Amino acid sequence: MAHLEQASTGSAAKTAAPAGNATSGSPAESPPPKVRATLALTSAVTAVALMIYTAPMVTLPQTAAALHTPLSAQAWLLNGTPLGLAALLLVGGSLADDYGRRRLFLSGTIALGLTTAAGALTTTTWWFTASRIAQGAASAAILASSLGLIVHAFPAPQARRRATGVWGACVSGGIAVGPLVAGAMPTWRIAYAVFGVVTLVLAAFGARSLTETRALNGGRPDIGGALVFSLALGALVAALTLGRDGWFRAPVGILLASAVVLTGIFGIVERRGRAPMIDLGLLRHRRFLASSAGGLFTGLAVIGLFSFMPALLQRSIGMSAIGTAWLLMLWSGISFLIALQVRRLADRVTSRHQLALGFVLHAVGVVALLGSIAAHSWTRLLPGLIVAGIGSGLLNAALPQISVESVPSAKAAMGSGAQQTFRYIGSCAGVAMTIALVTSAHDAADGADLAVLVSAGLSLLAAVLVLVLRDRD
Repeated sequence: MAHLEQASTGSAAKTAAPAGNATSGSPAESPPPKVRATLALTSAVTAVALMIYTAPMVTLPQTAAALHTPLSAQAWLLNGTPLGLAALLLVGGSLADDYGRRRLFLSGTIALGLTTAAGALTTTTWWFTASRIAQGAASAAILASSLGLIVHAFPAPQARRRATGVWGACVSGGIAVGPLVAGAMPTWRIAYAVFGVVTLVLAAFGARSLTETRALNGGRPDIGGALVFSLALGALVAALTLGRDGWFRAPVGILLASAVVLTGIFGIVERRGRAPMIDLGLLRHRRFLASSAGGLFTGLAVIGLFSFMPALLQRSIGMSAIGTAWLLMLWSGISFLIALQVRRLADRVTSRHQLALGFVLHAVGVVALLGSIAAHSWTRLLPGLIVAGIGSGLLNAALPQISVESVPSAKAAMGSGAQQTFRYIGSCAGVAMTIALVTSAHDAADGADLAVLVSAGLSLLAAVLVLVLRDRD
């Protein structure tokens, strides 16, 4: 990793000189207004993107009823946005680095506002899913470029750690507030309309406040790689969604085989391409692998379980949408507060150890949820949600930091995009897996307990992987 760290320092000195002069990294110095505006805008838009992402968690029963979506297809209502995110985050990071982070950030923000507002008008499952995939694609542009803008604005390591901690806290904040706002609205359609308008207003502010940045060496977008990767991911998600009706059916086998073949083709395209959207050579570096594993298992073990939990509570315990939103707020709100404060420990606790501890606490927290659905008691969920929220806060604070540490600064957006791609691949698979586990049991309570145990096991496995994948001395 020594050469990566040297490249990071050199690139920061060359590409971030304007911001570097104003931001020395001294704790006593306050960053100039332009730098503060960059952090505020990127964090606010990121939070809104996560609010839109999490909105269906509490509105799934109403949305499914309005669109006449059968249970077997409801995973698509949740998986549309993470599918778009995972498919385009890598190419988004490449475009941001090469063609301008401000340009891509604003384009993504405008697109998110328009596609979210359009989602309020859909009348079928597939049109709604298409709008959610488009929202995911727009969010990919936002998430991939926002950290690149922050890295440029805060080149000093200490200031950068604090800034990425704020950004990570806003990820938790968006997750916390999104379901609450959606549940408080009269209908899910009104919620989407409101989110769309707010996003467009933020885009107008961003056009006036952000400064353009890009990598020193431009390139061409890896359209071929993006297309193959999108097809591979789509095949995987379709297989996982259809698998709940029988894993040994021919369509499921064909889709899984297609996903494997297309992934192999993607590797060939990236290895031979002149401007690949991901440098496969990074896979040789343990810090990059730890970052990728952290993102993958966060989606698989954490997001996958909690995405379906509100709908399960509404159906099994009879809670209202706003009631489940407040309950979920306990988990996500604690996550937000922890992520906001953990940045103060960045100088004393490595991001890798924060990740491992976050996964362990998530496992402990969700195990405490066992038996809650069978008991029809939402109060039994409270201790587990608190502990799991602390774990999620540690994860959300550490993930953005380790993503920018794992690549040279000139490719910060690519590093962020790569990790978040794995995160949303895990989310797609986790949602489909959770729904399959819950609905495969004779009783929803037994299925929920099984999903909880699987989530805990995956989280503990992630903690071990993150600790093992440490840099060699």
